[in-house]
Amino acid sequence: MTETGSFYYGEEKIHYEVVRKDTKNKPKNDMLINEKSKPRKVVIKVHPDQRVVATAPSDATDKMIHDAMMKRARWIWQSLQEFAKQQDHVLPKRYVSGETQFYLGRRYVLKVITDSENEPSVKLSRGKLNVFLQQSHNKIDQKIQAEKVKNMVDKWYQNRAKTVFSARLKALLPKASWVKDVPLYKVLVMQKQWGSCSTKGNLILNPHLVKAPRECIDYVILHELCHIAEYNHSESFWRLLTQVMPNWKEVKARLDGMAELYLNE
Repeated sequence: MTETGSFYYGEEKIHYEVVRKDTKNKPKNDMLINEKSKPRKVVIKVHPDQRVVATAPSDATDKMIHDAMMKRARWIWQSLQEFAKQQDHVLPKRYVSGETQFYLGRRYVLKVITDSENEPSVKLSRGKLNVFLQQSHNKIDQKIQAEKVKNMVDKWYQNRAKTVFSARLKALLPKASWVKDVPLYKVLVMQKQWGSCSTKGNLILNPHLVKAPRECIDYVILHELCHIAEYNHSESFWRLLTQVMPNWKEVKARLDGMAELYLNE
């Protein structure tokens, strides 16, 4: 059974595998052991397929491995982003098993399962986004199957976006004291915008935003709520946004940095 662990970098949960290195053959003669010698290190490697692997001594504790991960958390996260850009930019979406999909800042491996016992559905499970298709007696054209998978994945994102956005909107309203009632909003795919706000205070949110970490979703929602008070990008608007989210610049930069991947269909 594969040993695994996880840690958070900001809002993103990063999973890793643990490979134990056998230390049974180390010298047992007390004269050969220096009590002050440094303990063997936990070696961390990020692979091009976005696997994070920690090679550790067989007697290393879970805490020792987790601490080693936390010390290099930023480097691990940056490496994952770089490998993701290389892979996703080279390979356009084909909606076949093995591709990467995102949800709330975490990447999932798409797995297309043809099964006569299950109704067509999309489910998250153990790091995978499983798409169940009904078995067909006739051979299905790959393009037609890919289109079916894409439509199912798009619909799943739409449904998840409605649920997540509704919950985050209600949670953030206390910060937006100028908004008296829960504003009306709809989920609509946009090519270049994460959200918008009408002069009547109605919001539009891009379903692709649900692929981003929760903090990024909060930033977009708060940005649009600020437009209800300041319908422009004046100094007053930015001051208001800073009041409700002091670190918005950092969060925006993080969202902008991943925009091309999140918007990739």
